[in-house]
Amino acid sequence: MNKIEFNTKVVQEAGSLSSYAFYFTRDEENANDLVQDTLLKAFSYYNKFKDGTNLQAWLYTILKNTFINYYRRKVKTNAIILKSDTISSADLFKSSLHNAAEGKFVMEDIDQALSKLSEEYYYPFSMYYEGYKYHEIADHFKIPIGTVKTRIHVARQQLKKKLKPYAKGN
Repeated sequence: MNKIEFNTKVVQEAGSLSSYAFYFTRDEENANDLVQDTLLKAFSYYNKFKDGTNLQAWLYTILKNTFINYYRRKVKTNAIILKSDTISSADLFKSSLHNAAEGKFVMEDIDQALSKLSEEYYYPFSMYYEGYKYHEIADHFKIPIGTVKTRIHVARQQLKKKLKPYAKGN
């Protein structure tokens, strides 16, 4: 099977993958992201697929493993972050070293740096910062996802330059 036939068959399986992904995630948005990651991996590892084997089962395995890896990563991250209602005396000491005025000055500098961004970078970056996904921003502005990613990247670089005094070690 050549790559074009393979890609066509993989895309045809996307619908059944969506319902399978929803079974794992219980959220339509996360299911769509999981399917997208699965399709990307399938296209990337085209040469690992053995012709004559069950394509659907191969895709389901990729989807399931992708979900499991994501779940393990999330569990590991949550294990690192301590969730406690009590504040230790060491934490109280650290928090007393910094006052609200310092944070206010930092926020003013960040706001000023953001205001200097041109509109084409500011709006996609602020939407991304608020939690919108790349494809949602692309749909909103009716531009390609690659353009959205580039604009967010450029905005980050400009902000890093303007906020260089706050970088670690300075």
